[in-house]
Amino acid sequence: MSSTVLLIEDEKRLREIVKDYFHNEDFIVIEAADGEEGIKKFNEHEIDLIILDLMLPKIDGLEVCKYIREKSNLPIIMLTAKSEEEDQLLGFEMGTDEYVTKPFSPKILVAKAKSVLRRTLEMKEEDSDAKTICGITINTSSRLAYINGEQLHLTHKEFELLAYLIENKGIVLTRDQLLNNIWGFDYVGDGRTVDTHIKKLRHKIGEKAKHITTVIRVGYKFEE
Repeated sequence: MSSTVLLIEDEKRLREIVKDYFHNEDFIVIEAADGEEGIKKFNEHEIDLIILDLMLPKIDGLEVCKYIREKSNLPIIMLTAKSEEEDQLLGFEMGTDEYVTKPFSPKILVAKAKSVLRRTLEMKEEDSDAKTICGITINTSSRLAYINGEQLHLTHKEFELLAYLIENKGIVLTRDQLLNNIWGFDYVGDGRTVDTHIKKLRHKIGEKAKHITTVIRVGYKFEE
């Protein structure tokens, strides 16, 4: 079954090139030329993956990302002409899963999209039974997390991070281990990406944040 990609990009020529590459790999592509249209298409269609340009007319990419994250944890790949690390960190804080800077190879973009979708599918195919530890319930089939029956509104990466920490409870996980297992071996970035996501995750799980402990100069551990 073909996966559906929502491509939100204002450069028509680039949009056409990217669309052709995805079509060649049997993806269904829905296009949007600005942020407003992107939100409209997101609400109208069943989407598996979103490719989102940062600099968009009408509504910029970060605002579109924020809107989508309030409603869904669908994987998002952000496109941007900016290459500064701080811009990438801001994108990750908003809930993007991958970050691709322009100019880029459409083949690499397709490969990253496949990688993100594969990781998402692997999570869905795991044991569907919900697991509860320290009052936190994780369901890898529905990709939902709860605390005392109340659903947490986690991004795609935040959910993966929490699930991985719980799966490896009691084990010290280095930042490199977390990067490789959550973001993938081909991700170009450093430990600050992990730190940023841990900070956001701790904020969202409130008093349960005490179970995610920092191991100085090493990484993190989930403790009961």
